[in-house]
Amino acid sequence: MIAQQPRISLLGTTALLFEAPGETTLETQRRVWALAERVTRLPDVQEAVPGMNNLMIAFAEPPRALEAMERRLVELWTAVEPLPSEGRCLDLPVVYGGEGGPHLADVVAHTGMSVDDIVAIHSAPVYTVYALGSHPGYCYLGGMDLRIATPRRKVPVLKIPRGAVSIGGDQTGVSASDGPSGWNTIGSTQVVFFDVARTPPALLAPGDRVRFTVERVVR
Repeated sequence: MIAQQPRISLLGTTALLFEAPGETTLETQRRVWALAERVTRLPDVQEAVPGMNNLMIAFAEPPRALEAMERRLVELWTAVEPLPSEGRCLDLPVVYGGEGGPHLADVVAHTGMSVDDIVAIHSAPVYTVYALGSHPGYCYLGGMDLRIATPRRKVPVLKIPRGAVSIGGDQTGVSASDGPSGWNTIGSTQVVFFDVARTPPALLAPGDRVRFTVERVVR
C-alpha cells in the first residue's frame, strides 16, 4: 500500500500551503507544529503558520527553486518527530443555553439527546488547541465527542458575540470577537481570547488545552 503524500500548492507568489496527509488528529497536528519549527530555520522563510492539518509558509521573496523547496518540505515532514503538547490548561466557565446559547435546541433536535446530556458530553473532555485562525485569537479545538457533532447552519448568523461557544460539524470552538458564524452557538463565556494590549495578544497557543466548566444551564 502506497503511503499518502503531503500536498503542496502555491498561495500567491510568496507563500506555499503544505497540507498533511490523512485525518486531522492530535498526532498529525503535533507533527505540523514540529514542521513549523524546522521550516522557520530555512533561508528566506519569513513565517510558518500552523493550520488545521496544514502549514502556511511565507517567504520574503518568491522562491526561485520551487521544486527543491517542495522536496525539502517532504523530507522534513518524513523526518520530524511530533512536538509534545504540554501547554497550559485553561478552565472556561460556560453558561449553556439561554440568550447566549440560542442554538442549543437545534443540537438537541439533531442528536436526539437531552440538554443535560449535551452539556455533560461537551464539558467532559480536555480539548487541545490545534491551531489559531479564522479571526485573531480564535482557537480550533480537537477532542469533541462525535455524539454531539451537528452540521453547520444552512443560513449563517450575521453576528454572534465574543465568547460564543459553538459546534460546527465535529468541532467546537469559542469566538474571540463579534462576527458572523455558520456554527451552532450553545453557550457563552466571559473569557477574553484576544486583547491588543496584552503580550501576546492571543490568550492561547497551539498545544494549550481548554476545559469547559458548567457555570449554569439556562433552559
